Amino acid sequence: MPQIAQLAATYSSQIFWLAVIFGLVFFVIGLGMVPKIQSTVDARDAKIADDLARAKAAFARADEIEEDYRVRENEGRVAAQEIVAAAKAKAVKDSEKQVATADKKIAARIAEAEEAIRASSAAALAEIEAVSAEAAQDMVARISGAEISREAAAAAVKAALAHG
Repeated sequence: MPQIAQLAATYSSQIFWLAVIFGLVFFVIGLGMVPKIQSTVDARDAKIADDLARAKAAFARADEIEEDYRVRENEGRVAAQEIVAAAKAKAVKDSEKQVATADKKIAARIAEAEEAIRASSAAALAEIEAVSAEAAQDMVARISGAEISREAAAAAVKAALAHG
């Protein structure tokens, strides 16, 4: 085979050029491109590490802020409950004072009304006794023709009213 015979004649020159091209590629890529790529990868890793560190710090700060917020919220809630309790107590006290004042006024009005009723009742009873005594005098005078005194008629009416 003639191709194999030719191979021996060109073999050494092909290996030479292969080594030259491989060396050139090695030096161009290895010395020119790899350091640039490595510096880019290192910069990217440093940026990622820095971003992660900042994210962890921000997360920790957010936790601190949230804890502070919760503490202040609980303190505010407690303060609000104390204010509400104080307002309720004051309202109850004020309400009790108003009720006591109103009770005193109502009791005074009731006493006045009871006194007025007693006075009216006594006046009405006295008037009824007087009218009844007059009526008894007239009836005795018409029925029997006898005259009785006003005092005797009043005493008889009082006795009749006392029994019932």
